[in-house]
Amino acid sequence: MNTFLNVTNAVDASEILERQRNAFLNTEPPTLTQRKKQLAKLRAAVLEYREELQIAVSEDFGHRSYHETDVMELVGIVQSIDYLSRNLRRFMKPERRHVSLFYQSGKAHVEYQPKGVIGVMAPWNYPISLTLIPLATALASGNRAMLKPSELTPRTSAVIHRMLASIFTIDEVAVVLGGPEVGAEFSALSFDHLIFTGSTPVGRKVMKAASDNLVPLTLELGGKSPVIIARGHVNQRTMTSIAYGKLSNSGQTCVAPDYALVHEDDLAEFIQQYDATVTRFYPKGPDSEDYTSIVNERHYSRLQGLLDHARENGAQVLEMGVKPESAKDRLRTLTPTLVIGAKDDDAVMREEIFGPILPVRTYRDIDEVIDYINERDRPLALYYFGEKDAECKKLLRRTTSGNVGINNTIIHVAQDDLPFGGVGPSGMGAYHGIEGFRSMSHAKGIFDQGRWNFPSLLSAPFGKFMELALTITLGKKKSKS
Repeated sequence: MNTFLNVTNAVDASEILERQRNAFLNTEPPTLTQRKKQLAKLRAAVLEYREELQIAVSEDFGHRSYHETDVMELVGIVQSIDYLSRNLRRFMKPERRHVSLFYQSGKAHVEYQPKGVIGVMAPWNYPISLTLIPLATALASGNRAMLKPSELTPRTSAVIHRMLASIFTIDEVAVVLGGPEVGAEFSALSFDHLIFTGSTPVGRKVMKAASDNLVPLTLELGGKSPVIIARGHVNQRTMTSIAYGKLSNSGQTCVAPDYALVHEDDLAEFIQQYDATVTRFYPKGPDSEDYTSIVNERHYSRLQGLLDHARENGAQVLEMGVKPESAKDRLRTLTPTLVIGAKDDDAVMREEIFGPILPVRTYRDIDEVIDYINERDRPLALYYFGEKDAECKKLLRRTTSGNVGINNTIIHVAQDDLPFGGVGPSGMGAYHGIEGFRSMSHAKGIFDQGRWNFPSLLSAPFGKFMELALTITLGKKKSKS
């Protein structure tokens, strides 16, 4: 099968791309049966390598619970593959389209054709699922794929590389390993489509590099996703969902709630119940088995800097849950923390946090909430806790975000039939659902002419029949007086 190739320069990656493109052009597009077989191979490999992937991710992070890797990554991959396999026949079926009045003897339809070679640039925070779900979608769409996993999770990338090499040839799927320089070169290759998941600043660089070859893009970025709690809705159900969304993977999730907007009458109750929920989730505090470490020292120091900056500017920084009595045994764990009263120009309110820190702001009415959200970049996700009443409908009508969760956080990503994607600085395009299949396919419109058509009835290009047709379509000419 595939060799364990560590690509370290653009020439090697470019050669693989050329090889895959030639293989694609010289072979019939894969059939439904062939695509399903590829998906089945990928599914079986993920299950076979489950333990190795769990170990690799935990070692890369310093510590991550195997349960968290199962729930947040492997379950999602298996479910996505199963969803694609179940729906692939429907996705691939040509779609009939309407034929205009004067061409009624013909037939029109759209065929979804594989684009060719798909590039996938994956991040470190969910290094398995955010590599393999786009891969599964690319294979379901009939494409070949080149993957660039993150250099910040090298053990996981190596296992993914070895796993895929055992089931695919390099002409089908190739894994490119290397640091930021390799990533920059990868983003400049002339793919038929490129999917990038990562930060907004890096996304801008990827888009600029791809523009030289006019490569179409799907950008899954991030930003500051708000969670809004309606007045009187601070309760156990609400706090359980917010804590789950915020603290899974220790907050290193692109759709995690990035700040909370709480009614001013509920602030004290919010703090008390969040503290109780964190204690219930993590009875040993940051040393609990299911609490994840921060991925590396640079990100850990960055998060500490956010807290220091907010504290210096007068915000309350409140550690939640159980505080270890002695020095933490585990490397790079950060206690779940609320930041109360941060100013708009504090770094914690300007930057995407990507950690177990939740700033909390108060509001008086829903119009204040709407204005606050709309003054900022459109978020990747928006969460609302409360009744589905006029206030909720107004919020959803007047704000724009990637996706919305009502009385839940982050689990919209697990709904395979929903598109997933951002808006503007939080992303471009979408995958998951039929939208993912179509983003990696070319929608080829085909018109099949019948025995006659409109031009064939004309005795001259602009004769009397044309005048009649124009009158039917556009109406009689109005005379100028």
